[in-house]
Amino acid sequence: MVEFGLKLEDNKTSKWAHHYIAYEQLKNLLKKAKQARQAKIAIEEKHPNLAHSIPPPPNPPATFAAASMPNLTDIEAINYGSVSSSNIVASAPLSPSTLSRVTRAINPMSLFQTDVSTLVAKHAKAAALAALRADEFGAALKAEITKVDNFYLKKFNDMASRVEGTEEEVVASMAQKRYDSAMTDTGDSVGEKKVSPARRRKTGIVLLKRSGSETDKESSSTSLLYNSDSEDEAGGSYGTNIAVTDTSDIDIESKGNSNSTVRVSRNSLSGSAKFNKLAESDSIKRALIDMSRTLKLLSNFAVMNYTGFVKILKKHDKTLPEHKSDYKHLLSVNGGPSFKTPKLCDDLNDHLEKLFATWFTDNSVHQARAQMFRKVGDGLEMDWTSIRLGYRLGMCAVLAIWLCWDCMWQTLVPNGNTINRFAYTIGSTTAFPVFRACGGLLLLNWCWGVSTFVWSRFRINYIYLFEFDPRFVSTPLAIFGDCVDHTLVFLTIMLLYYKSGLKQIPHFFPSGVYPFVLVMYTLNKLLFPWKTRKPLFLAIQNVVLSPLHSSTFFTQYVADVFTSLIKVFQDWCWTICYVLSGDFLNHEAVLAKQLTEKTRWQNSFTYVNVIIPLICLLPIWFRFMQCLRRFYDTRKRWPNLANALKYTLSQTITLFGAFHPLYLYNKGERESIGDDFNAPVGWKVDVYQYFWIGLFIVSSLYSFLWDIFMDWGLGRREYGYLGPRLMFPNKNAYYFSMVADGVLRCLWVSSLLPPNSGSAFIVPNYLTAMVLSLEIVRRTVWGFFRLEKEHRANTEGYRRVDFVPLHFNTGHKHDYKEKHEKGGTVLTEIIFVSLFVVIISISSIIAARTSND
Repeated sequence: MVEFGLKLEDNKTSKWAHHYIAYEQLKNLLKKAKQARQAKIAIEEKHPNLAHSIPPPPNPPATFAAASMPNLTDIEAINYGSVSSSNIVASAPLSPSTLSRVTRAINPMSLFQTDVSTLVAKHAKAAALAALRADEFGAALKAEITKVDNFYLKKFNDMASRVEGTEEEVVASMAQKRYDSAMTDTGDSVGEKKVSPARRRKTGIVLLKRSGSETDKESSSTSLLYNSDSEDEAGGSYGTNIAVTDTSDIDIESKGNSNSTVRVSRNSLSGSAKFNKLAESDSIKRALIDMSRTLKLLSNFAVMNYTGFVKILKKHDKTLPEHKSDYKHLLSVNGGPSFKTPKLCDDLNDHLEKLFATWFTDNSVHQARAQMFRKVGDGLEMDWTSIRLGYRLGMCAVLAIWLCWDCMWQTLVPNGNTINRFAYTIGSTTAFPVFRACGGLLLLNWCWGVSTFVWSRFRINYIYLFEFDPRFVSTPLAIFGDCVDHTLVFLTIMLLYYKSGLKQIPHFFPSGVYPFVLVMYTLNKLLFPWKTRKPLFLAIQNVVLSPLHSSTFFTQYVADVFTSLIKVFQDWCWTICYVLSGDFLNHEAVLAKQLTEKTRWQNSFTYVNVIIPLICLLPIWFRFMQCLRRFYDTRKRWPNLANALKYTLSQTITLFGAFHPLYLYNKGERESIGDDFNAPVGWKVDVYQYFWIGLFIVSSLYSFLWDIFMDWGLGRREYGYLGPRLMFPNKNAYYFSMVADGVLRCLWVSSLLPPNSGSAFIVPNYLTAMVLSLEIVRRTVWGFFRLEKEHRANTEGYRRVDFVPLHFNTGHKHDYKEKHEKGGTVLTEIIFVSLFVVIISISSIIAARTSND
C-alpha cells in the first residue's frame, strides 16, 4: 500500500499547493509526540511502582482557540530546552507522605545509586513533555483544518459568484432580445437602450460587468457576483431557471478589457458579423467549461484534504491511545468543516451542466457532460514521442501484413504448370503455443495501455484506486512505446521462425532457437523495470496467498484478470516444458514425428490429467478464496458469498470438464457407470451431458448478470438500464459493451475446459488464439466500467472515505514522467530504421530468387 503522502502530492493542484493539509509536518509532530510518550513509558516500565506513587501531572494548558491558532512554523520554534526539571517539580510538589510511599516502593538497594527526587523530577519532566507534544499536535491540527476550510469556502463562494454572473449574462441577453423584438414589431427605432440597474435587479436580470480581481485572473474566465440567497429564490437551485431555444442568437459584444455588454440580435447576420457572433458565443461555452473544471478541481481539493485529516487522526489514535478520539469531533458530520464532503461543488457543477444542456445541447445533460469534460494534459499530448510511436506502428503494420500473407493466406504456390497446397503452416508447428503464450502477454500489455489511456482521458483516478506509487507509474504513451517495441521483436522473430521452417533463410542453428529468444525477451520485459513491475508481483503474491492475506482492490482486479488468462497460462506451461525438455534444439520435422509417442511429455498422465486441469482451476480458486476472505474481514454475506457462488459454478464446470463421463462418450468408449443403473448406456451419458450443458448456461448467465448489475452498477430502469453519473460520454458504448460481454462470457466459460478433453464444446486448436484474444479484450472493457463503478461509489468498502478525486494533470514533476524525445534523435532513428528496412527487403528478394532457382 502506497503512503497517502505520495497520493496527496500526485493529486495536488499546483496553484493551490500551499492551501492543502501539511500532512508530512503533522506526521512529524506525531512522531515527536510518540518519542516523548515512549520516553515517559520507559521510565514507568523501569520503575513500575513509581508511576502509581506520584500524582498525575498538572492539567495541560488550554488548547488554542480557533481564532488564535499558531502556524506550524511558530509551533516548531518553541524552545523545549527551557523546560527544566526544577520548574516541573515546582509545579507539581510532592507531599511528605507521597515521598515516603515512593521511597518504600523503590528497591532499597537502588537508594544507594539513584536519588529519589531526581527520579521523580525526571519522570515529571517526561510526562510534561509528552503532554506538551500532544497539545502541540492538537493546535497544529486545528490550525490546518481552519486553513483548509477557509480557503475552500472562499474559493467556492468565488465560483458560485461566477456561475451566477454567467447565468445573469445570458438572461440579460435574452431579455434584450425580447425587448428589441418588441420594439421592432412596433416600428420604433431600436438603439442601445438599457434598462436601469434597479429594474434589472427587480426582474432578476443584470448585465455582466467584468472586474479585474485577482481571483478572476486566476480562473481565466467570466465572473460576476453570486448572491447566496438566490438558492431560496430559485426554489432550491442555483440561480434562475432559463429556457433558451435559439442559442445561435446569443451575441456578446466586448467593450474594452474592463467590461462587456451582452446583446442579442434576432436579425440574420452575414460575413464578419456572423463570425464574431459564433466566436463570442463560443466564449460562453469556454467559460462554462473552465468553471466546471475548476469546480472539479475544488471537489478534488475537498476529497484529498478530508482524507488526509481522516488518515492523520487514525495515526493519532494509534500513536497516542490515551488521547484517542480527542479530535474526532473536528470532522464530525454535524458541525464539521465544510470540506468534509464535496457535495457543495458537485451540486454547483450539476447546475452548470444543466445550464450548458439548456443553452447548447437541447436539454441533454449527458451530452453536456461529454462536452464540458475537457480532456487536456494528463500525459496525452502529442510531441516527438508520438511521432516515434507512429512510425514504429507503421513498421508493425507492414510486418503483420507480411506475416499474414506468408503464414495464413498464401496457401497456393505455383510450381510449373501445377498448383500445390502449402502443407507447412505456423499454426501446425510445436512452437506455435510458445508464440501464443508470448503474444497473450503482449496483447495484455497493449490492453493495459489502452485502459490507462481511457481512464486518464475520462478522469477515472486509477492511480488512486489501485494505490500505486505515483513516482513509478508509466504514462499511456510510455506503455504504448514499450508495446510497439515488443511487437516489432515478436513479429520479426515469428517471421524468421516461419522462413527458417521453409528453409528460405540459411540454417545457422535450429529453428526452435527463435521462439527461445522470444521467451527470454518476454521474460525480461515482464520483470523489468522492477520499480514499475514490483506492485504487480506483490499483488500476485497476495492473490496466491489469498486465504492468508486481506485483499485490496488492486489484488481483486488482478485475480479477476487471472481468470481470463487461463488459456495463456496453459500455453506458458507448454512453453516451460518445451524449453526445459530441450525441444527447441531439435528440428521441426523431428518433433512432428515424436508428438504421437506416448512417452513424450505432451502425452504424459501428469501433464494431461494433473497440470493442465490445475491450471484451469487455480485462478478461479484464488478468486473464490478472496471472496471468502473478504466475507471474513467484513462479516458481510452480501455480496461476498454471492460472488463466491459465481466462482463455485465455474469450478464445477472445470471439474466436470476434466472428470465427467462425457469424455468417454465423445471418445467412443461406452462404459457402464454402475451395476445398479439399468438404463441404456447412451441415456446414462446424456444425463451427464444435459446436466453439464445446463450448468454451462447457468454459470454464463450468472456471470453476465453479475458483471452488469454488481461490477458495473448498470441495469437500473430509471436510468435507461444504465446507471447514475456516467463518466463515459457515449451511452451506446454501454449498451454495446453489455451485449458483447454476454456473448464473450460463453467463450470464457468454454476456456475452463482442459484442451484435448473430447468435450463437444472444446475450442478447436486453430481458434484458440482468437478465443484467447477476445477474452483479454472482454476483460479490458470490463475493467473500464469496473473502475468507473468503484470511482463513483465505494461499493466494496476498500477505502475509509467514499469520495475519489478525479484524475487531472496537476502540473507536478514526478520521476515517472518520461522525458520528451528530441526532434533530432527521432529523425536520426527514422533514417536508420528506414535504411535497415531497405536492406532487409533487398536481402529477402535475393533469398527468394535464389530459392526459386
